[in-house]
Amino acid sequence: MLHPPRSRKLDARRANRRKRATEVARAVGVSTSAVRKARNVERRDAILAAALDEFSVRGFEAARLDDVARRAGIAKGTIYLYFRDKETLFQELVRTMLTPVVGTIEAMGEANLPLPALAERIVDLFVREVYETRRKDVIRLMITEGRRFPKLAEFYYREVLARIIGAVRSLLRRGAARGEIPEALAEFPQIIAAPGLVAIIWNGLFERFEPLDVRKMMKTHVELLFSPRSTT
Repeated sequence: MLHPPRSRKLDARRANRRKRATEVARAVGVSTSAVRKARNVERRDAILAAALDEFSVRGFEAARLDDVARRAGIAKGTIYLYFRDKETLFQELVRTMLTPVVGTIEAMGEANLPLPALAERIVDLFVREVYETRRKDVIRLMITEGRRFPKLAEFYYREVLARIIGAVRSLLRRGAARGEIPEALAEFPQIIAAPGLVAIIWNGLFERFEPLDVRKMMKTHVELLFSPRSTT
C-alpha cells in the first residue's frame, strides 16, 4: 500500500526520534526495554490526557477516537494498542484519575481519629486533589453523561462511589458509636459528599458570575454537621 509523501515524512521523523532515543539510552547505560517501557507509559498518558480534553469538550457520545489521536499526536491505530474501544478508554480515564484519591479516602476511613479531624482532612484532599485539578472534569463528565450511558455509570459507581461510600459510612458509624454524631447521619454518607458535587456543578455553570470559595463552604458544612450541639 502506497503512503502519501506527508505520511512517509511523518513516519521517517518518528523512526528517527526512536533511533535517537535508543542511542541516547545506550550511551547512558539504560536498557532498550526500559526506554520502550517509559515510552509506552508516556504515550498512554498522552492518550488519556487527550481523551479527557475531547470528552470534556464534546461529551462521550460525540467524541471521536480520531480526534483523541490527533490531540495526542499519534495515529488512530495506536490507541487500540492500549485501549480496546472508546468505552474502555473512558473507564481507564476514570480509574487512572480517581483511584489514587479513592485509595486515600479508604485509608482515612481506617484511621482511628475524631470525626471532625477526619472530615477536615477529607475536605483538604477534595479541594487539593480534585477541585483544583482536572479530576473535577472527570466527575463533571459523569454527572452529565451517566444517565445516558448506564454502563459507564455502573462502572463509576463500582470503581469510585461504592468504595468512597463504604469508607465514609464506616467512619461515620464509628463516630456515632463514640457519640460524635447522631446515629441517623451514619446511614447517609452522601451528605458528606454533597458540597463537593455542588462545587463542581457550580464551577461549570456559574463560577464566572459568582466565584465560590469551595474550601470555606465545605469547612462550614463540616462545622454544621459535627459541631457539639446544646442539649438544652
